[in-house]
Amino acid sequence: MFILSPDTVANRTALRINWVPRRFLGRTAVWPRGGGFRLWARLIFEMEFLRYLIALSPFVIAMLIWRDYALAIAQAPIPMLILIFLVEARLLRASPARRATLVSEDMADRGLDLLRTRARRILTRIAAGRELQSGRLHLVIEQSDLLRVPVLTLVSVQSDDGPELLALDADERVMIAETLFEAPLTERALQRIGLKRKIEVHDLTFEPAQTSGHARLAAMMVAKARAG
Repeated sequence: MFILSPDTVANRTALRINWVPRRFLGRTAVWPRGGGFRLWARLIFEMEFLRYLIALSPFVIAMLIWRDYALAIAQAPIPMLILIFLVEARLLRASPARRATLVSEDMADRGLDLLRTRARRILTRIAAGRELQSGRLHLVIEQSDLLRVPVLTLVSVQSDDGPELLALDADERVMIAETLFEAPLTERALQRIGLKRKIEVHDLTFEPAQTSGHARLAAMMVAKARAG
């Protein structure tokens, strides 16, 4: 999971938004500030051009082995297109028939209900901690549709005011990381639900005006504890 915030993204200009919910996957490259090798590798693998080069590597190898036929191999676009299609649509992604069987309808409904509950809890805590009284917050979750590789999930909190992508502090990011994808609703489970239901982006909204007094009091107590 890659939580998007100015402190976690190296190219901060990519986080500027003009509408909500703002999507990033397939539209804007976001690079982590630091981050581990696995996150970097997964973000790079999401680039279609690089995947195409990997898919076409057998042709490159064939041209190096059979140099007399290199020109003929290079001028065979149809086999290249077929290979790219097979890798992208059959190897890396699930077919429409396979998507329909990823999860049952009941499991999908339960998973989406659980996601809404968790999103409301997270956004409530953020609104209470920031003492927000108006507007609307969006917990935006994007996931790659590449099923055969590790899941790539981008998570951001966006606000109608501005609009803007919230600069989440360390405590807010930890709270999201620890609570959003607890079992049984893991990143992979949500990806399967999204593929079955053809959901490209999960946009969970919350109006800070609905924040309960109990949540605001809890946030005040946490803030005092930190200050003390």
